[in-house]
Order: sequence, then structure tokens, then C-alpha cells
Amino acid sequence: MAESFVTTHRFFDNKHYPRGFSRHGDFTIKEAQLLERHGFAMNELDLAKREPANEEEKQFVEVCRGQRPAETEAEKVWSKYMARIKRPKRFHTLSGGKPQMDAVEDYSDSDD
Repeated sequence: MAESFVTTHRFFDNKHYPRGFSRHGDFTIKEAQLLERHGFAMNELDLAKREPANEEEKQFVEVCRGQRPAETEAEKVWSKYMARIKRPKRFHTLSGGKPQMDAVEDYSDSDD
């Protein structure tokens, strides 16, 4: 991995992880460090903004496209990250039921 995912930029996701990857609890310290160090390159490869430089990066792109399962640590961490940010947000209520609309009273003048 020393020659793969080379970048001079740190990767941050302020939208989904405003306090950082390691403080959120979804990732281990090692996974968070991997995302911060190499996530920018992984993101560019995933979005096809960068061409794969070697075989490891080519296989990473195949994982991103769903052509093969994740095997390496980088592939697993990126797949985990993508699954976390694409999952639907859950909505919880205190009552456990659906919100009810109040009935509208008709106060118009009518001669019954």
C-alpha cells in the first residue's frame, strides 16, 4: 500500500463526520487514520477523477463499481465508509406512533 493511494491531502467529511472519523465511533482508530491519510485518493478513484496508478488501485476501483468483493483493508474501510454515508436516516418519535393531525372544527355560521 506504500505506493497506492498517494496524496498530499488529508480527507475529511465535515457533512457526515463533523468531529472527525475517530471521534464518531463508526471506525476503529486504525480505520480512521487510513481514511484520513488515503481517503482523498480513494474518493478521487471512486469518482473517476483519477486514474488507477497500479494493480491495487485498479482492484479498488473494481470494488467501488461492485465488480468484486472487498478484500484488502483499504477496500473494506472504503466500503464501510460508503455504506455509512449512504444509509437512510432513521426517524424516532417519543410516542412510537405516527404524528396525528388535529381535526379542524367548522365554526362557520350555519342554520341547521
